[in-house]
Amino acid sequence: MTQSLLHRILDYANRPDPYPIYEELRRTPVHHEADGPYVISTYYEIRSLLHDPRMSSDARNLASHTSDPLAEPGSAEGGALPPGFLKLDPPEHDRLRRMANRPFGPPHSPRRVDGMRPELHDIVTGLIDGIGDPGGFDLVEQFSYPFPVTVICRLLGVPREDEARFHVWADTLAASLDPDPDADPAERGKDAHDARMELGMYLAGLIEERRKHPGEDMLSQLATAKGGDGAMSTMELLSTAALLLIAGHETTVNLITNGMLTLLRHPDVLGRLREDPRLAVPIVEELLRFEPPVQLVPQRTTLADIEIRGVTIPKGAPVWLVLASGNRDPQRFEDPDRFDPDRPDIQHLGLGSGVHSCFGAPLARLETQFALAELARRLENPRLVQDPPPYRQNAVLRGPRQLHITCDGIRA
Repeated sequence: MTQSLLHRILDYANRPDPYPIYEELRRTPVHHEADGPYVISTYYEIRSLLHDPRMSSDARNLASHTSDPLAEPGSAEGGALPPGFLKLDPPEHDRLRRMANRPFGPPHSPRRVDGMRPELHDIVTGLIDGIGDPGGFDLVEQFSYPFPVTVICRLLGVPREDEARFHVWADTLAASLDPDPDADPAERGKDAHDARMELGMYLAGLIEERRKHPGEDMLSQLATAKGGDGAMSTMELLSTAALLLIAGHETTVNLITNGMLTLLRHPDVLGRLREDPRLAVPIVEELLRFEPPVQLVPQRTTLADIEIRGVTIPKGAPVWLVLASGNRDPQRFEDPDRFDPDRPDIQHLGLGSGVHSCFGAPLARLETQFALAELARRLENPRLVQDPPPYRQNAVLRGPRQLHITCDGIRA
């Protein structure tokens, strides 16, 4: 029996290369099967809906008679905390996002991300130094995974001696995001619940400590801020910190790993980056178009009937916005299946758009630029051991589960 397009997107067998499915999907820009989600796959329609106030991110607006196979995947934040602002609509979303942004970026904290450059360099250098045998290593385990979570620990102000505990919690919660048909769901659920509780208790203690003895870190500023929007409650602080840990960490892991995989498949671009690290900026932008870490945005719901390309999406319907398909729409990008960091115009959807555009985008960009430039400079003649590599089960957060590389040496 022929699989539906929806099932083919979710089928793990297609994870290494979902792009032919997206090409087929774009022939019907508004795709709908039975009582399932409305799947939007073309660039301009996706961008329009990302900016449409009639679209909701709050699952409570979903009509009860509809079905969404990606509803609440993993529930990494868990029910013990209120929803993070990612899952809220204005005005609640806007209030929390404004409060979270004050200590993170312009105009209130314009140097927060840029000021981390020396620390990012030190973390990247330490991880590459620790790779060990250049003849064979897993980039995910030894570099892509520990790098972003270490950065988030430093950003929030987690004491260095506690960073290892944070790594364990991040590993467990990240694993809960991926479907695993071979695992015991009850055991997986318990592991994720325990990690959430331990993380929540730790953060609650850290928040209380920062309120008494604030420092220069982001958590201190969140815990003591009293602006026009008032102060975050402890529960709101906990959900915001958890959101930064999970959402920020997972997307950057995939962006770095997808980036290195793409560069190893395009050795000419890798060679150019080795000679000119400034090329990392356009390379990362093209990567966000060509191999975005978030392939699709599920859990959007219509607050009213919306007509798209002659199709009416009814109020309360689940909607998927397939960002990775829009990024390869030939109506928007010339020769979209070609990786080309010299494109004059890369207005991609890789970090979303509109009110829910990626909160951590400046940091994710900078982390990936540092990571790829230093890997290109220091790894001598790097080569893939396996292509395609084994991928994660997750259809939303798509990236290699492992990326085994061999090289002739590691430069000082």
